[in-house]
Amino acid sequence: MKNGKLRKRKLSTLLAGDEDDERDMGKTRLFCIHRSPLLQAIRRSTHPSRPLTFHTRPYSDQKSQPEDAAEEPAPEPESKEVSVESQVLENLKKKEAEVHELTSRLRYLQADFLNLQRNAAREKEQQRDFAITRLAGDLLETVDVLALALKSVPTAALHPESPSSNPPSSPDPPLKSAQEYLTELHQGVEMTHRLLLSTLFKYHVKSFDPTGEKFDPNRHEALYQAPISGKEPGTVLECQKTGYLIKDRLLRAAQVGVVQDAS
Repeated sequence: MKNGKLRKRKLSTLLAGDEDDERDMGKTRLFCIHRSPLLQAIRRSTHPSRPLTFHTRPYSDQKSQPEDAAEEPAPEPESKEVSVESQVLENLKKKEAEVHELTSRLRYLQADFLNLQRNAAREKEQQRDFAITRLAGDLLETVDVLALALKSVPTAALHPESPSSNPPSSPDPPLKSAQEYLTELHQGVEMTHRLLLSTLFKYHVKSFDPTGEKFDPNRHEALYQAPISGKEPGTVLECQKTGYLIKDRLLRAAQVGVVQDAS
């Protein structure tokens, strides 16, 4: 009898313990759900009357996926791409402006170079045309002397009234008269004068005699003035030294006398 009573007490105690465990399990069910099977086994090992149960679930790599996704770098914002594009466009505009500026400078340099070539060609031509200016100026004195020599012989002395004659019986060659020698001298000087003028003309040097023309201070040098009746005042009365031009440039002014107003 005693053994039966003891068994009943133990059974009631176990049942009361199970009820307490059930209440505790109800309160902590949410917490126990997330516990591992090992902890649950240790918990139930304290109650040998209840069978041990293990909850298992298959292993999966899906838990690490959110972490891997979080570790991946975030995509660059669109504003950064826009800023890069705007910077590229700005650099392109700067380069286009530089190209335009360099092109303009190149055109200016080409124009300056062409002008320099033209000026150099013109100066070279002028140097070639006027290279003999000093030589021509020195030759003018010789031409003046020859011109004076020609004027020193009167025209009447060059043409005698009757030619000289020698007797035909004379064995010696006939002697020339002074007039004949003078005529030959004049012809030689005149030929030299023409030759010098022709030589100067080859180098674009030409003479001009302004007698009867209007006095021009740019081309004439007035030696004197004289009132002459019947002559227009301000005109060239006489040219004592001929003027010379080398092309269109004045080489030497003509030395002249000018008609003065009688009033």
